[in-house]
Amino acid sequence: MKKLISILLNCFPLFAIAQHHQLEKIWQTDTIVAVPESVLPDFKKGILYISLIDGGGWDADGKGGVGKLNVDGTNYISNWVTGLNAPKGLGRYGNKLYVADITNVAVIEITTGKVTKKIAVDSAMALNDITVTDKGIIFVSDSRRAQIWRIENDVPSLYLNNVKGANGLKAIGQDLLYAEGKLLKKVNAQKQISQIAEVSQGIDGIEPVGNGDYIVTAWAGYIFYVTAGGQVETLLDSHAEKMNTADIGFDPIKRIVFVPTFNAKKIVAYRLK
Repeated sequence: MKKLISILLNCFPLFAIAQHHQLEKIWQTDTIVAVPESVLPDFKKGILYISLIDGGGWDADGKGGVGKLNVDGTNYISNWVTGLNAPKGLGRYGNKLYVADITNVAVIEITTGKVTKKIAVDSAMALNDITVTDKGIIFVSDSRRAQIWRIENDVPSLYLNNVKGANGLKAIGQDLLYAEGKLLKKVNAQKQISQIAEVSQGIDGIEPVGNGDYIVTAWAGYIFYVTAGGQVETLLDSHAEKMNTADIGFDPIKRIVFVPTFNAKKIVAYRLK
């Protein structure tokens, strides 16, 4: 018995320091956001850029665009950019905003809100998420062709092929994090691939939250916390409410997660605790 007690006492500190993360809702908009898929914060300006599909998820109908919202959930502008099709992932470099729009990447001049060019991606069928490195190199996923493309100086080249369920992307230094279905993976500059974790649903958004940890979302309505060691916690399950959780934005200072809810047509902000 004394040996058993000793073992339990020795193990207790391990349980005591175990961390459990939570999301605390801060605010949400009314259901006025026309099928929001991605949120990209601009903290210097205090706004969120929001891709608006406003139609079928892959319909080339010209109804899509990009809206803006203050980071506190006020002053929603629905028509900052119009005339896109089914815009999804957003990325930014300098004063340019890059938008994945089915078969091309639309380039928006932020100072004017005008589409200045469209970069066609050869044979693309379903461009989905997008990320931009600190050198201005763009990566964009094609979910239907199971590919990830690299764009430099407006010239696309195939970067990874046979990525089944290709979706979420996040460039961090020399590494590219990407979703391969339920798998969160990382590829370095030498194209060496490693797996970080597996979650229970196909991954959509990916955001680093510090210490090598990540928040990832699944479109159906799940948000997960993934540790650097690959442990997974479910932070939110809203699928029964039909509240999607698409491509999130994250404020690393205030630890706020901005969630586009797609068919629920609102943006919800949570504090990560």
